[in-house]
Amino acid sequence: MSRPATMPRTQEIAHVDVNSFYASAERIFDPSLEGRPVIVLSNNDGCAVTRSDEAKALGIVLGEPWFKIAPRAKEWGLQARSSNYELYGSISSRVMALLARYSAWQEVYSIDECFLGVKGSGEDLLALGRAMKEACSSHIGVPVCVGIAPTKTLAKLSNKWAKKNKAFGGVCRWESVPAAEREALIARLPVNEIWGVATRLAKRLAGMGIYSIRDLSRADPMMIRDRFSVVMMRTVLELQGTPCIPMEEERIGREQLIFSRSFSTPIRTPEAMRQVMSVYAQQASARLAKHQLQAKVLTAFAATSYYNPADTSYPSVVVPLPMPTADPVILAKAAHALVPRIHDGLKYVRAGIMVTDLRPSGNQPPLELFENAHEERRIGPLIEDVAQRFGRSSIGLGVAGLKGGPDWSMRRDMLSPRYTTEWTELPVVKAA
Repeated sequence: MSRPATMPRTQEIAHVDVNSFYASAERIFDPSLEGRPVIVLSNNDGCAVTRSDEAKALGIVLGEPWFKIAPRAKEWGLQARSSNYELYGSISSRVMALLARYSAWQEVYSIDECFLGVKGSGEDLLALGRAMKEACSSHIGVPVCVGIAPTKTLAKLSNKWAKKNKAFGGVCRWESVPAAEREALIARLPVNEIWGVATRLAKRLAGMGIYSIRDLSRADPMMIRDRFSVVMMRTVLELQGTPCIPMEEERIGREQLIFSRSFSTPIRTPEAMRQVMSVYAQQASARLAKHQLQAKVLTAFAATSYYNPADTSYPSVVVPLPMPTADPVILAKAAHALVPRIHDGLKYVRAGIMVTDLRPSGNQPPLELFENAHEERRIGPLIEDVAQRFGRSSIGLGVAGLKGGPDWSMRRDMLSPRYTTEWTELPVVKAA
């Protein structure tokens, strides 16, 4: 059936964001958390990085240390969970795969949000937004909000509006809201509420008399470009309804890959740091292989605590690799160049590996003289296959494979099961 001429189809952008993603992922397999205040803690159970609406209502602020919250947790009925990255990554993949069904074009912007190209009349787009919201709830079990607008900047703003105004039911299409209401909203919102405008930039804008989002939307784009940057000019044009921020098929950074962690127990010896470097090199290798990349340069670094000025040490080393590679043996040997720079007895609380000068795998096969025997035998993929099947602690290279795991591993005392990624932790359903 043909579409009436009074219902024009427009190309717009949908921004879908999972509400309190980490907390929502925890609630999927633990219904007892529904309606209760929930926080998820950072590495080593340090501070709150996600808060459910109920936790926010208690006055818990983002980044508040757990040791300050813990004494009142029982009184509040607060439920705390350690960061379960394996679970969150799995749930994120499922959400993004589900949302991809609703559009031929998708940009995964972060672990809990994406942009989608959508087309249809106003009512069609609202119906599509509601369908995506319902699908995420019924098929995966996470709540989402949807913002739809002509530009990415306005789509993000629409999503935020949908989240804060219950009248929208979690779905807001910018063009479907009366113009007077839109003007009133952007007039009362400070400029740092807009995507890409941080506090420091907001202060500079205030010096020009630009305080609200409406002020910025009415600014001269060319003047903003001259005073700030092309990026800020695009933001102004996007607020005015002109799409300027291109769609990206892949957002994962390809200039560098970093694997860095804080330790639950400080590292005090070069031998222990050697183990750290071996473990991190193996994990960096797995990430490179996952994205079909190879690296030409490796940087290894470590640091003592910033709060211990008496004993400070921030060693680092840059190692050019003999060829572009993702081989864990070569990466581990390169990372071990940091070990001689470690001072025996000092307490190192953090270390990491960064690989740069990344290139797609297999673009140009090396000359026979420079072939890497380990990559020819696919040692890296073999280790990753075993780890995927039997768990990360089941195999490792050299000192990275010590049985029982190192005592410096990240502390996660309140870790929930990895329901979707570990066979031994699958949820069990008992029939009555």
